[in-house]
Amino acid sequence: MICTRCDGTGFLNLHQIDDETLNRYDETGDPQVILDWINTNCAHDVGLCDCCSDGETWYHLPGEHDLSNPIDPLECR
Repeated sequence: MICTRCDGTGFLNLHQIDDETLNRYDETGDPQVILDWINTNCAHDVGLCDCCSDGETWYHLPGEHDLSNPIDPLECR
């Protein structure tokens, strides 16, 4: 099930990231692109979606709910 809170990306506040980085992420689909950006930039609120992650790793795939996860996906709206 796709997370509605992060629009299936696994991240929150992607609008704060520059277009070049977002384009690279869109082209590759590799979440490491965003993780690298987070680690090299400050003064932002970009982070892993707390519906999909514990803040360090994803519960399942980035942007998807693991149906065995106790978090109710409907609470993410």
